[in-house]
This record gives sequence, structure tokens and C-alpha cells, in this order.
Amino acid sequence: MDKIFSLNLRHLAALPATARAGSINGAAEAANLSQPALAQAIGKIERVLACRLFDRQPDGVVLTPAGKIMTTRVERALRYLLRGVRLARRSARLQPAMHIERRITMAQLRALIAVESSSSYALAAKETGLSQPAVHRAVRDLQEVLGITLLVRVGRAVRPADAASRFARFARLMLSELRAGVDEIGALGGSDAGRIRLGTLPMARALFLPNLLARFATAHPATLIEVIEAPYGELLNTLRQGEIDLLIGARRDPPPASDVRQEDLFDDEPVIVGRPGHPLCSGASPPTPAEMLAFPWIIPARGAPMRSNWERMFLSRDIEPPRLRIESGSVLVARGLMLQGDWLTLMSRDQFLFESRAGMLTEISAPGSALHRRIVMATRSDWKPTQLQADFVQLAHAIGREHNRPRA
Repeated sequence: MDKIFSLNLRHLAALPATARAGSINGAAEAANLSQPALAQAIGKIERVLACRLFDRQPDGVVLTPAGKIMTTRVERALRYLLRGVRLARRSARLQPAMHIERRITMAQLRALIAVESSSSYALAAKETGLSQPAVHRAVRDLQEVLGITLLVRVGRAVRPADAASRFARFARLMLSELRAGVDEIGALGGSDAGRIRLGTLPMARALFLPNLLARFATAHPATLIEVIEAPYGELLNTLRQGEIDLLIGARRDPPPASDVRQEDLFDDEPVIVGRPGHPLCSGASPPTPAEMLAFPWIIPARGAPMRSNWERMFLSRDIEPPRLRIESGSVLVARGLMLQGDWLTLMSRDQFLFESRAGMLTEISAPGSALHRRIVMATRSDWKPTQLQADFVQLAHAIGREHNRPRA
């Protein structure tokens, strides 16, 4: 089990209070615990994290390096929880209430997140290792604490109410902060055995991402890097909930959300691609957009930057784009169709490189710099990366600059 679920939220809240007071005695009242209970709470956290958070001295306590890390992360985590509580109650048109977050338990958050993501108590019980009655009870108790309905039964499934989805997002961000603290504490011993969770889209997977991963893995052999491939909307949602740390894909204008920051990495050049021997390959000069109207296209759905580029390629010449027969952003689907007939697509030059070398596809035309896309790294605007994550970001920018250099 993830060790953060062994932590007690009320005990965690005592860490910042103890750090500010500089003593167990001074913090006990602020934490609403007795002095022995507060000392036991801190001791339990230290056992779970396998490190010492405070140095005990005759005149009080002093934060250790691990204690400074965890106190900072706990403060950020509890702010996320408080924001989630306030937003959930506001969405239900309830008045603010004092210190509701102090009554929430880690077991309740764990149960809600599992049910909200699976829409099933049975699946949530399997995921958490708890019994179904325990999951039911935890969610019911959380609803009573918050004073709102979190889950609505629809047939045999359960659907999260809007308030539940809003609250669960901030609960996930809270858990992400605590996990980051655990990773940072682990790094104090000289280990780089942290974790980086990266979402990516196709245009970054051919050259840029393998280069980045190979070089980072060589420099940090103990680090686990999780690469998640999914549609942009799904990746954006997981980024905003703290379930991935970074997202690499095409720039969105306007930005996709106010809490997301986009940092430029490199420019991507789309090329028009078809099968070897395609009729458009036979001309002495590159085909015009008008000549391309006669052939079927496979292009991503509306909203994708590549789709916008494709439409602009025709509209800039006052030509209505052809009616699409297939909408798909899958490189595998596009390749399979092009091998079957005279289909065309726009593809990143980096993606196309391997297909070209294998002789499977050929470049029909290069639309030019007007259709270049900016590839960016998206992060949450309030993200506080661990040192390991900061190193990854720095290396990504360095490789992005290399990628932008003219190629021989």
C-alpha cells in the first residue's frame, strides 16, 4: 500500500504547528491535542516515513532537513484540501464552515477517489483492498462531514456529483504533494529513486522523447519514469489533478486552463505523407492543395493543432478543405490506411522519419514554416517540482534547444 495512506491527516496538521511553536508544549494547544498525544503523533509520522523530522533539544524541537521538506509539503497539501472543501460546499450553495477539513480522514479520501474514478463500490474495494462495507461507510462519513451528496446511484453504477469531482481533484493534488515530500526525503540519502509521471502525445514520441528518457535514465538510473499515452483532453485532466507531473504536446492557443503553464520546447514541422508510389509523387513539382482534393485524408478531430494546420493549408489559398472520411489522431491507423491505398495525412517529420527509413511511407510535400507547430511542456502553474523533477525539466529544455538546431 502507498505509505501516504498510513499517515493521519490530523497528525500531519500538527507538523506545521510544532515547527512554528518550536516545542511540543507550545504546539499542543494549536493542534488541539494533548502533549503526549502530539508527541506520539509526530513519532508515528516519523515511523511511517522512516526518518526523523525534529531534533529534540532541552528547550524545544528543531526541524531536521527531512522535517523542513515534509512541513512545506504538508502545508501545501492541507491548502489543497481546504480549497477542495470550500469549493465543494460552495458548489452545493452551502455556507462556509470552520475547520471541516480537520474531521476528514485519509481513509475517507482514499475511498472517495477510488469510487469516483471507477464508478463502482466493488471495483473501489478491490483497488483499495478494503471491504465494500468499509468503502460505503467511508464515503458516507465523508458526505456527512462535508454536508453534501458526493455520489449518486445510476442503475448498478454510481456517478460522482459535480461537487464530488471538484473535491476529488483537490484531494488528488493533496496526495500528490505528500508523495512529492516522500520522494524528496528519500533523495536526502543520496538516492535518486523518485518517480516522474509524464503524459505525452504522438509528435514527441519519435525522437525527442526517447532521447530525453535515455539521457535522463543514464544520469538517474534509480528513477522510475512513467510514460502515459492518451488523448490530450484525458492527459490535461490528469495533469490538473496531480496524477501526472508534466505533459508534452503541441501548444494550445488560448491556453487550455488558467491553472496550466506552457513552456516552449521545440518547433515541429508537419509533412504531407502517403504510400510509396502514390499518384501525387509522379509530378515534377510538389502538388498543390487543389490537386490534393482528389484524394482521401485521415486527420485528427477538430480541436487538435494538426487539424487546424490542415484546414489552414487549404483555407489560406481560398480552397475549402475536403470532406474527411476518417478522423483519427492515431499514427498506427493512419499508416495502415496509407498502406492500403491513396490516403494522405499530415504527420510530424520526426514521426515520419522511421516510416521513411523503412520504406513504408513517403513524403509528398512539405507545407513550409507557416504550418510549424510549437511543442511545449505543460505543467500546473502552482506546481512545486522535486529536485529530480526540476532536473528532468531542465534536460527537456536543453534537448529541445538541440532539436531546434538546423539539421545537416
